[in-house]
Amino acid sequence: MDIVLIIIGFIFCLLGIVGSFLPVLPGPFTSWIGLLILHFTSVFPQDWKFLGITLGVSILVWVLDYIVPALGTKKFGGTKYGMIGSSLGLMVGILFLGPFGIIIGPFAGAFIGEFIRDSSETSKALKAAFGSFIGFLAGTFIKLIVSIVFLVLYIQKVWDHWGELF
Repeated sequence: MDIVLIIIGFIFCLLGIVGSFLPVLPGPFTSWIGLLILHFTSVFPQDWKFLGITLGVSILVWVLDYIVPALGTKKFGGTKYGMIGSSLGLMVGILFLGPFGIIIGPFAGAFIGEFIRDSSETSKALKAAFGSFIGFLAGTFIKLIVSIVFLVLYIQKVWDHWGELF
């Protein structure tokens, strides 16, 4: 049974990496579930401190994934209108456009927010929308890195207990 749990945990870690790009799966949290499954085996000691820290990291990254596009909007000269538009665009985009909404929504929301604030400056609105897109890319990169680190930790733990498994 331990081998089955190890394989399932590994699959969750791989799904977490895929989830870094797909909004359907929360990448780092899915990878964390793989780490949790690993600790349900009889071979691995239950390390609640390790699981708590990695859970905290995965939740932090999940929250940041919703904040970073708005911060990117602000960094590229957007106002509160663009930041609010970016956040609302993300939520509306996911609801109506599914996976594509996570890319298009913040961009369109930031643009619309800035355009509502001052319709004469479309170049500034486009710049703020571009910042939102850069924020999305930064959030995706952070999720990918954390998911890969979780996979490496998973493999390291399996490697450390390899003799006990077989």
